[in-house]
Amino acid sequence: MFKNTPFEAVAKAMSEGAPKFDPATVQTVVTSMQDNLMAWGNLAQTQAQAVQASVAKTVAALQGVTDPQSALETIKLSATDGVALAAQNLQAVTALAMAQFLASVDAIEKAHPAPESFATVSQALRTAAANFENTVNGALDKASATVVPSKPAAKKTR
Repeated sequence: MFKNTPFEAVAKAMSEGAPKFDPATVQTVVTSMQDNLMAWGNLAQTQAQAVQASVAKTVAALQGVTDPQSALETIKLSATDGVALAAQNLQAVTALAMAQFLASVDAIEKAHPAPESFATVSQALRTAAANFENTVNGALDKASATVVPSKPAAKKTR
């Protein structure tokens, strides 16, 4: 009845899988995906607002500055704040990615037909994720520490 064409192969897989279809499981997966996307959207919005506030702070600090040295110091301070904000944002992204990755590992472990045989793989994935997160956070901390904060110069107006 079925030939070896992509369309018919999909049709065969669907007809064989139809009795196994569980709407509750599909709804759980869709809800999980929606929650994950919502978390990323909220994080992006929060980070965009923080960047916007930082830029507004820099613009306000530069207004009325007439001395080139004061302007340079203000820009250096803004750059320092920018590096700290970027590190903070990357740490938040890493934390969210790791939380979602570990939740996926938990879900796979829960749904696995033989969870005891998957336990070794699961533990290795958790360890690798923890090592990755620690490495990223360590690199960000090290990079942030290399930026020396400067004190803002007093504004000089004419």
